[in-house]
Amino acid sequence: MNTIVLETKKVSEINGNFFVPAYQRGYRWGKEATKLLDDISEIDDKRDYRYCLQPIVVKKNENLLELIDGQQRLTTIFLILKVIKSYLPSVEPKFCLSYEVRTRSEQYLNNISDDSSEDNIDFYFIKKAYLSIKDWFNKQSDPMLAAINFYKKISEKVDVIWYEVDSQEDGNSLFQRLNIGKIPLTSSELVKAIFLSESSKNSIENRQEEISLQWDNIEKELHNSSLWYFLTNNTKSTYQTRIDLILNLISKTQDSNDKYATFFYFDNLRKTTELLKIWNDIQHTFLILKDWYNNHDLYHRIGYLISVEYKLEDIYNLSINKTKKEFNKLLIDKIKESVKLNNKNYGELSYENQTDYRNISKLLLLFNVESTRLHGEESQWFPFDKYKSNKWSLEHIHAQQSEGMKTVAAWKEWLKLHKESLNEVGQIQVEAGKITVNELNDIKDKIEDMLSDNYPTEGYGEKFNEMREKVESIFSESMSVDYLHSISNLALLNTQDNAALNNSTFDVKRNQIVEMIKEGKFIPYCTQMVFLKYYTPSNVNQVHFWGQADRDSYVKAINDVLKDYIEPIVIFKEEE
Repeated sequence: MNTIVLETKKVSEINGNFFVPAYQRGYRWGKEATKLLDDISEIDDKRDYRYCLQPIVVKKNENLLELIDGQQRLTTIFLILKVIKSYLPSVEPKFCLSYEVRTRSEQYLNNISDDSSEDNIDFYFIKKAYLSIKDWFNKQSDPMLAAINFYKKISEKVDVIWYEVDSQEDGNSLFQRLNIGKIPLTSSELVKAIFLSESSKNSIENRQEEISLQWDNIEKELHNSSLWYFLTNNTKSTYQTRIDLILNLISKTQDSNDKYATFFYFDNLRKTTELLKIWNDIQHTFLILKDWYNNHDLYHRIGYLISVEYKLEDIYNLSINKTKKEFNKLLIDKIKESVKLNNKNYGELSYENQTDYRNISKLLLLFNVESTRLHGEESQWFPFDKYKSNKWSLEHIHAQQSEGMKTVAAWKEWLKLHKESLNEVGQIQVEAGKITVNELNDIKDKIEDMLSDNYPTEGYGEKFNEMREKVESIFSESMSVDYLHSISNLALLNTQDNAALNNSTFDVKRNQIVEMIKEGKFIPYCTQMVFLKYYTPSNVNQVHFWGQADRDSYVKAINDVLKDYIEPIVIFKEEE
């Protein structure tokens, strides 16, 4: 049978014989004692506000309470009350502390004096804290009045989270987790304990085992990366347990600095609401999120909004008392809002402007998400988990300038990549009359020399730049600087791709992207389509260059896919 007791209780209500087991170290608080004094003294008497200490975790063991967690806090409270007793003789702690080992510490704790011996480390820290507490009161303008006011506050305004675990709990193992492993008791564990406590048994109609199983199943489902990263951008352990996401959504405590704010919300709620209804609300909230996840349209629209930092709480509030049709319309309005520009068209944005860069990035993410949503009648879903586990940047589809390469290794890698494409592309340009066979062979021979291990490194950068200009003239069709940095020449790529690829011409990038796809790497859908020439009209049959026809078709595709969200992108024709 469950014997869990979970409640908040006033410090003045703490009573009993606390037993500190052998697996715990001795008392070690120092400056924390005076910080606690400062925090409590700053409580505003005129406000309906309560200061709550972190959990005191105990296990009942016959007539004793095994103190699993909270020894430092409870000992400090005991020392504060001992000091206050020197001003107010009627004040007496209602609890005592004894020890499985260090048995003399109990006697010392009850008989501290300024001139007492400090012949062991426990005595030293106990006396140090005791004297710092005395010194704190002595420094007040009126120590007696300060003691009176402080005792009133600590008795009436300060609570502890009282967590009495099941009598079958292994206290040593729990202590190791909470202290040695530095994994604190979480709000969600305390909320779960509300449902499992002995006092809750009747109010939830003996369904504790069922609720415990359902709770664990929700936690397990939220560990599905696809679901989790649809709902959140948190790639690190922001949540101790993932069900915290659901509990925070209900309690609206996501932004609270109080680590136990969620628990306090549910602890107060159970005083006015049946526990079974609270549990049904938790389940219902989770099922709403699962329904969004399983709905193809909602998944992509909500997933995009969360990816661009819209809060799940705000989206959830939008859905309240709305049909799916109404909710979808509101989401479309939010997406429009997310990509709205003030008096500017996306065709005018430039890669080189920081604000423009962010706006283009957001639009291309939406382009990828919407293209996936519209493609294949629900056969494909945008992988938000893969997207959020990588870092992304805007990359030039065709890089006309090889910026950022500053080492011989990077220069050689660039030459090696372009050498592999030079035979086919060079022949095309020979046939087009843009270069002679002799000129092409001369470039290929020089590249071969520069890739040799014996090639001198002195002056390599200057020679590389000369060769780069010749190679780029073969691989490039004309493109003005404005077009180079416009959305018509930009796509989303993983920032981990090497510098040589990022600075490569279109044909080299295309070959590398194809290899990445073969290897199973995640390349955003629209980036794949760009390099596979999916958007380019069938009558443009060259695959080696990113020319005006390609750029125009790419922009048209963006306009078509995002017509419900943006004004059409306008790209003016380049001057001949």
